[in-house]
Amino acid sequence: MPARDPDVELSPTGVEQAEALGRRLGDLTADEAPQALWVSTYRRARSTAEHALRVAQLTLPTTVDERLRDRELGVLDTLTWRGVEELHPEEAARRRFLGKYYHRPPGGESWADVSQRLRSALRDLADSGAERVLVVSHDATTLIIRGILMGIQEAELLELSRTQPVPNASVTRMVRREDGWRAEPVNDVSHLRGDVPTTHHGGEHHGTRP
Repeated sequence: MPARDPDVELSPTGVEQAEALGRRLGDLTADEAPQALWVSTYRRARSTAEHALRVAQLTLPTTVDERLRDRELGVLDTLTWRGVEELHPEEAARRRFLGKYYHRPPGGESWADVSQRLRSALRDLADSGAERVLVVSHDATTLIIRGILMGIQEAELLELSRTQPVPNASVTRMVRREDGWRAEPVNDVSHLRGDVPTTHHGGEHHGTRP
């Protein structure tokens, strides 16, 4: 029986990528290194953080927060889009009508739902007192956090999901400037040393999942 999504473990490649991330973190100066860790409750995210911090030789105060979890797909979980159209044609029709951002599958979440819980988490993170925070989460949540901080609206956010999918173990650094938040860099995988990371499209294996 396949594991629940929250229980999926890192693959050997995932461990290697987490260790590469750790080497990148270990190269940061004291003025650049994170002061705290916030991490999703999902096992693969926690394992990524553990491997990375071990290699970086960093010990950080840690907050494990369920609001950073991956998007929940409910009855559509594990299905390809073709499977959704065959097994849940009414949901396929609802998604086409509502659009990707607002469609909430039964038992799951829309992108708007994920945005709501992430706004709550970001408020608490801002109140935590740490100036530099390492957030280890998932592809959809990474993109949506970027959208929240930079004020990116639905159409542009979905286009970014299509054209700039978030690779596994990539780094997006959010920096607050006088004129607002900036992403510097976005989806950076230079620390992976030529390995081709897995990419998803905003929490959904686009072309394989809805």
